[in-house]
Amino acid sequence: MPVEKHQLAGFDDRARGFNRVVEIERAEAGCKAILRYEQTVMTVEGYPTESAALQGLVARLQSLGYAQLRSQMSFQGSAYLGSREPWIEYPDPSQPSFLGRLFSKLFGRTGGGQTGA
Repeated sequence: MPVEKHQLAGFDDRARGFNRVVEIERAEAGCKAILRYEQTVMTVEGYPTESAALQGLVARLQSLGYAQLRSQMSFQGSAYLGSREPWIEYPDPSQPSFLGRLFSKLFGRTGGGQTGA
């Protein structure tokens, strides 16, 4: 049973916006975070705290190309928090910017100078 639920929002690896629930559970091996998105169920586990499990999930998603991620706790135990909790922003890793990756996907290149006429 989840001990926390968070809303996780951002852009997936195809630059599509998303907003999904992440469930945080405790187990013998530590805390784990579970995200269900489309046909994928992603789980990271073995973290010492709920916050660390969520951070681990975010890091995994960022390594897969997800960007501009942010989360907001919506349940703590059985208590519904609504939108009272602040959103937490997760800066993208030092890689090509989100717009740079989008440009590359759209035009098949990373940008550059002008072509001669």
